[in-house]
Amino acid sequence: MSTFDEDLFLKGLEQRKATLGKEYVEKNLGSADDFTRPFQEAMTAWCWGFGWGDDVIDPKTRSMMNLAMIGALGKMHEWETHCRGAITNGVSQEEIRAIIHVVGIYCGVPQAQECFRVARKVLEDH
Repeated sequence: MSTFDEDLFLKGLEQRKATLGKEYVEKNLGSADDFTRPFQEAMTAWCWGFGWGDDVIDPKTRSMMNLAMIGALGKMHEWETHCRGAITNGVSQEEIRAIIHVVGIYCGVPQAQECFRVARKVLEDH
C-alpha cells in the first residue's frame, strides 16, 4: 500500500530535481531502504509535489522563504542543501546575505554566524 499520491510524487520529483539537482535527488532516493523509503517518498510528494507544486509562488521566492525558515530552525545541513538549491533557482549572493541578516535580527547573531559560515562554503564551491 502506497503512503502517497503517485501523481503528486512525480510532480514533486520533477521539482525536487530541478531545485536540488538530479544527481543529489537520485542518490538520496537510491540510498533509501525499507526503513527510510516511505519517508523519502512521502516527503517528495508532500514537500515538493504539494508544497512546491503550484505556480502561486515562484521557485526563487520559495527558496528564499526556505532559507529564512530553515535558518531560523538552525538545521544547517538542510540549510546548506537549500542554499545550493536557492542559487540554482536564481537567488543571488546579495539576496542570501539579506536573508541571513533577517535570520540574525529575528533569531540571533549566533544563528546568523552559522548561516554565513555555511553560505560562504556553498558560494566558494559554486
